[in-house]
Amino acid sequence: MKERKQDHLRICAKEDVEKGSTGLEDVRLQHRCCPEADLDDLDTSVTFLGKTLRFPLIFEAMTGGTVEAMKINKALAKAAQKHGIGMGVGSQRAAIDDPKLARTFQVRDVAPDILLIGNLGAVQLNNGYGIKECDEAVKMIDADALALHLNPLQEAVQPEGNTNFKGLIGKINAVAKELGRPVIAKEVGSGLDFETAKRLAVQAYDCGGLGGTSWSIVESYRTDGAKKIVGQTYAEWGIPTAECVIQLSKLGKPLIASGGIRTGLDAAKSIALGADIAGCALPVLRAYYSSGQAGVEEFVERFEAEFRAAMYLTGSQKVSELRGKARNG
Repeated sequence: MKERKQDHLRICAKEDVEKGSTGLEDVRLQHRCCPEADLDDLDTSVTFLGKTLRFPLIFEAMTGGTVEAMKINKALAKAAQKHGIGMGVGSQRAAIDDPKLARTFQVRDVAPDILLIGNLGAVQLNNGYGIKECDEAVKMIDADALALHLNPLQEAVQPEGNTNFKGLIGKINAVAKELGRPVIAKEVGSGLDFETAKRLAVQAYDCGGLGGTSWSIVESYRTDGAKKIVGQTYAEWGIPTAECVIQLSKLGKPLIASGGIRTGLDAAKSIALGADIAGCALPVLRAYYSSGQAGVEEFVERFEAEFRAAMYLTGSQKVSELRGKARNG
C-alpha cells in the first residue's frame, strides 16, 4: 500500500493524467456591464456541513500513509487554515490497518479551524470494515465529516483492486445513519450518477466528475497486460462534472463540485449550476511540488481572485446569488 501511494503521487505530479471534458467550457455566466457591486466588498463566505469557509473551496482528498504524504498534508492544512478553506485527506485505510501511520493524516495541530474531511473507500465495507473503522477514521484526525469514496473504474484497473461492490448502498446508508458525523458520498473522477445518489441516505455528495484526473490512466501506469489496455480504453469514461452538478443539485443535499475544477471561474460556474462549494486536487498537488506551501498559497490566492471576479461581473454580492446565473453556449 505504501508503494501504491508513492506511485500515485509520482504519477500525478509528472504524467499526463487529465482526460475528458468537464462540460464547464460550454457554460457561460450572465455578464452584467453595470454589476451594481464593489469588487472589494463582496461576501465570499459560505457554510458547508456546519463549518464556515472564507470562500467556497476545499482541497480534495490526495494522500497519506507515507512520510512524503505527511509533509504534503501539513503544507496543505497550513494553507487551508491561513485562507479559511477546507481540506480532505487521502484514504485512511493504511492507518486503520497500521495505527503508526495515523500521524501522516493528522493536521489539526496546524489547522484547528478548517473543515476537515476524512476518507475511506466504500468498497472496504465489503472487506471487513464497518461503523467501527469509520468512527476510527473520524476520530483519528478529528474530522468534521467522512467521505466514503466510490471508484469502481479505478478498482477495475488497479493491480490490487477490490471490485466487489455488491450490496454497498445499504452498508453506506447504515454508516450514514450511525456515524454521528456527516457522511459524504464521493466519486473520484467518473462522476456520481443521479440514480445511485438518490438511493444513498448520506448527508452530502462530492460529484467527482469526468474532466480532471483520470484514475483509470493513473492506474494504467502501474500495471501491464489487459488491465493496462482497459485503463487506457476507459480514460474518458464517466459523467462530465457540469452534468453531475446539474443532476445532483436536484436532490437538495449539500454538494461539492469536483473533477477538473482548475480555476475560480470553474468554481463559480459550478455554483451557478447548483453546487455549494468546489474542490480540486491535481493543480494543488502540482503547486506544492513546484514551490512547496508557498506555491499552494499562490494557487489559492489566484483561485480566489478569479472567483471574486466572477461574482463581481455577474452582480453577485453573495455566493448564493451566483445560483441560476449560468447558460449554455
